[in-house]
Amino acid sequence: MTHLLIGLGNPGNSYAGNRHNVGFMAIDRIIADYGFSKPSLKFGGSVAEGVIAGNKVFAFKPLGYMNISGKPAHEIAHFYKIPLENIIVLHDELDLQLGKLRVKCGGSSGGHNGLRSLDAHLGADYQRVRIGISHPLDKNLVADYVLSDFRKEEKHAVENILQEISRHLGILLAGDEAGFMNKVSLALQ
Repeated sequence: MTHLLIGLGNPGNSYAGNRHNVGFMAIDRIIADYGFSKPSLKFGGSVAEGVIAGNKVFAFKPLGYMNISGKPAHEIAHFYKIPLENIIVLHDELDLQLGKLRVKCGGSSGGHNGLRSLDAHLGADYQRVRIGISHPLDKNLVADYVLSDFRKEEKHAVENILQEISRHLGILLAGDEAGFMNKVSLALQ
């Protein structure tokens, strides 16, 4: 079975360590851990191929800004004929504490511009791996907060969750959302 992993983020070195780029960070970790092909520039993004738990996987980072991620995601999914149920999007989630994650199929964008763009181009019924980045507690601070880098004392929690997402990804590819969340959560306790 073929799957498409899409990490959301913004391109360029100035955004690389931002909270909003944790989806890109997850894709980079997966590519490294599973020995994927060297990423190439296609479909308006960076794409690498590999195999995880017997599944062919394309790992994709749209290289336009977050709010225009949908068009390149649609192009790669259409080209490789990957059905919506085999698309997994990894993205930051303000409403989850740092170091936590949730998996959900479908739903609203919740104000996330990357998800809004994906929904408009793909439809909404893809799997979402929501990676907690915590909330600044004041909605007026959200824009600056998501575009700020993780603080030094937060980086260990970020590395741990990315490691566990990568390690247990085969469970999610097999369709076991609850099992995947359980394994990741147990490993992080």
